[in-house]
Amino acid sequence: MKHLYKVTAFAIIVAIIVSLSSTSKVFADSNGNNEESINEKFGLPIVVYGEALSAAQKKEVRDLLKVTDTSKVKEITVSGEDLVKYIKGDRHSNMYSSAKITRKDSGEGLVINQVTPENITEVTDEMYANALLTAGIQDAVVDVASPVKVSGHSALVGIYKAYDEGEGATLDLERTEVANEELNLATDLAKKEGLNQDKVSELLTEIKKEIAEQNPATKEEVAAIIDEKLKTLEISLSPEDRQLLLDLFEKMRNLNINFDNVKSQLENLTQDIQQRIEEAVGDKNFLQQVADFFKELIDSIKSIFS
Repeated sequence: MKHLYKVTAFAIIVAIIVSLSSTSKVFADSNGNNEESINEKFGLPIVVYGEALSAAQKKEVRDLLKVTDTSKVKEITVSGEDLVKYIKGDRHSNMYSSAKITRKDSGEGLVINQVTPENITEVTDEMYANALLTAGIQDAVVDVASPVKVSGHSALVGIYKAYDEGEGATLDLERTEVANEELNLATDLAKKEGLNQDKVSELLTEIKKEIAEQNPATKEEVAAIIDEKLKTLEISLSPEDRQLLLDLFEKMRNLNINFDNVKSQLENLTQDIQQRIEEAVGDKNFLQQVADFFKELIDSIKSIFS
């Protein structure tokens, strides 16, 4: 009888979880049907398509980005020439990553939505957000999509072009190049043993927050901030990787990038990263509890027939 109670209780919990998930989806779907009004201050949202997309792929991306009426967005194409302009990349690269940029009022923050996360293999929302803040882009909703698997790096170029072609927007090309270096370093570090994407994003964000607090005047002061954050977050880097990190933030210091202007967005980014980490840990704990339950259940059944 005791085991029967356990099975019943577990079934009830699962039913409640499924019910809540279904209810949440209903609310999300019903809210999603409301058409968002256009902010006339910034003009139409801009949708930028990778030049390598076929006609069928472009239609797929348009559907993914919820472009139902092309008269309510501005559509542009990003090419290899743009890759050269914004990040000094290879003009012969195939561009598949696409994005929709909707600028928001000051203080609303930067929101990144990967519509096809299964096709963006190396770059997380937080990595995009960190790089865009470095480039000088804030207060916008950015939706990223690709119909094929890509690393995700070239999506930045489309975002830069879309932002540049918006009303009253201008980007510093030196900052976009440094932002691209930051994204490259972030994805490289995330492949290192003992590190993951969330931990790397947390490190970059915390360094920026501390730079905003201290406003370091020398390379040595930047190095001290990096070393303190590595210690606090319990991250071990090789001397070579630490030097790459120092070189990157020294470039930012020399460009006079003022992270004090985006402190609130960095705080929000920290909260998002920590929530992702907590959810990952929580998922592991839940799965372990389920595994333990079924192990106990199997042992109990075995004991009945023993």
